[in-house]
Amino acid sequence: MNKTELIKKVSDELGITRKKASEFIDCFIDNICDSLKKGESVRIQGFGTFDRKVRAARKGINPITKEKIIINEAIVPVFRAGKTLKEYMK
Repeated sequence: MNKTELIKKVSDELGITRKKASEFIDCFIDNICDSLKKGESVRIQGFGTFDRKVRAARKGINPITKEKIIINEAIVPVFRAGKTLKEYMK
């Protein structure tokens, strides 16, 4: 399912316009992103936790030139599924 399909599904199930559903989905995503940027995690009971993790700097190789390079430390988003979601998937 992509974002457009999700917006249509939310619109149909809640009986609201696609524009309102789109605004809701965008607001939801923006709030999660803002929280992660501030260093806060977002926990949705039964669904899961959105968090961020620091990926350590590491050595790498440029595949074209075969030159050794250092890949800088990076902050990446992570998602851990909650118990209810895990059980639902079984």
